[in-house]
Amino acid sequence: MTTPTARAVKTFSFGGGVQSMAALVLAATGELDFRTFLMANVGEDSEYPGTLAYLHQYAIPYAKDHGLELVVLDRMMKRSGEVRTLYQDLTREGSRSLKIPVRMSNGAPGTRSCTAQFKIKVIADELKRRGATKEAPATVGIGISLDEIHRANNRRCEPHERIEYPLLERGIRRIDCARIIRSAGLPVPPKSSCWFCPFHRPETWHDMRRDEPELFEKACQLEELLNRRRDELGKDHVWLTRFNRPLRKAIPDGVDTLPFDEWGSGCDSGWCMT
Repeated sequence: MTTPTARAVKTFSFGGGVQSMAALVLAATGELDFRTFLMANVGEDSEYPGTLAYLHQYAIPYAKDHGLELVVLDRMMKRSGEVRTLYQDLTREGSRSLKIPVRMSNGAPGTRSCTAQFKIKVIADELKRRGATKEAPATVGIGISLDEIHRANNRRCEPHERIEYPLLERGIRRIDCARIIRSAGLPVPPKSSCWFCPFHRPETWHDMRRDEPELFEKACQLEELLNRRRDELGKDHVWLTRFNRPLRKAIPDGVDTLPFDEWGSGCDSGWCMT
């Protein structure tokens, strides 16, 4: 008598952006063999508000209507059982760590751990909970399209995960993703990221200052808070842009930049901004 094997865990890492939304549509039409989508939420106070609005207004209802599982996962602190957001980590009293890739005094990005702690680990823990092991790894789909093939990176996964790139395998580009989403009668989602991400391009900051001034002001205040703490520690200032000066001065009011690369991204992990 043979022992029945456990059902293989197969999920798609859902970032809330154009590529992962296109993957959701392709799964709904049977073109992708994924029924479960996992979104690691860095926090209601950390994700770009437009991404969260789209998630609740369009993505979750669409998944439900088509029999797909779309699960939003928070980062839980194991000792206390409390939800911890990335913004809370950056602003909480006594915090000295900088998990985001702030720009150092020489303009280079600092070491970041936000993707590992708030994206990769959160999904990895959920996969373990669902039965994935090193001997029976879970399949995780990552929404990298053909025009971002340089972001495909198998190194950043856990022993109980096996990474697939279904959009790459099908030769799908980001412009195709927008077409796929519109074909389902859905609007194209905004670019997915944390609203304070130092990898934002200058035009993204300019757009935020012009269209979402309150959010831009909040980003300025976050940068100022981080630097007040740096002063207390006797350390050089850090910045949210590569221009080696405060965000308010780096992104002047009333000045727009040309959208040189609308779809570009500074994150190379494949776990963010898809």
